[in-house]
Amino acid sequence: MEYAIDVENVSITYKCVKSRSIKKSLFSFKKSDVQLVEAVRDVSFRIPQGEIVGIVGKNGSGKSTMLRAIAGIFTPDSGTIDLHGHSISLLAIGVGFQKALTGRENIMLTGTLLGFSEKYMFEKMDEIIEFAELGKFIDMPVKTYSSGMFSKLSFSITANLKTDIMLVDEVLSVGDAKFKKKSYEKMKELISDEKRTVVIVSHNMDTLKKLCSRIIWLHDGELKMYGEVQKVLDAYIEFMDK
Repeated sequence: MEYAIDVENVSITYKCVKSRSIKKSLFSFKKSDVQLVEAVRDVSFRIPQGEIVGIVGKNGSGKSTMLRAIAGIFTPDSGTIDLHGHSISLLAIGVGFQKALTGRENIMLTGTLLGFSEKYMFEKMDEIIEFAELGKFIDMPVKTYSSGMFSKLSFSITANLKTDIMLVDEVLSVGDAKFKKKSYEKMKELISDEKRTVVIVSHNMDTLKKLCSRIIWLHDGELKMYGEVQKVLDAYIEFMDK
């Protein structure tokens, strides 16, 4: 079996300032004011090429942190992540966008960061803009965008550039009803490619059941369960209802 993603014993720790000490820390920064948060703790899993895998867990369980580590945005404090040379893109609201740049400029920037040539990006530009449905806002700074507009642009770029591995962080649940349906249909089209690997973080159980072949359940930064969709979701729902 050929694997697209190998995550082995990955741990990621944040340093954050305690909220009650933020004001004081502007004047006096003490070690006691800094709190270490273990977002991901010794997590290991393997995703075969062509699989569509969902990640579930309550808020703060490490789902988005794990996704960003796979994307290369976060570096693990320990452990390794191996993508076996596959190209990868992260679909999350505003990640990687330069807010002072226009939507059009961010399309070019995102594409080049993903390794696509300038010539290719110019060829794809009209297709991406048309799908995003942003009208005149495409030439306005993205700092003026609503969360729904961020979502549309993010999804349109990632969906039309088609990397080997796609990471999707809750974006399918944002935007107007018409665009939700459009993005869902596009996602189904993208994952029909048997060589493309997709990892989806979502709280929408129906979406996960319809799209995914397996589910990863993270709880308080640890891997709680990884396996067949219905079995994992049933266990997760039962756990959350307690």
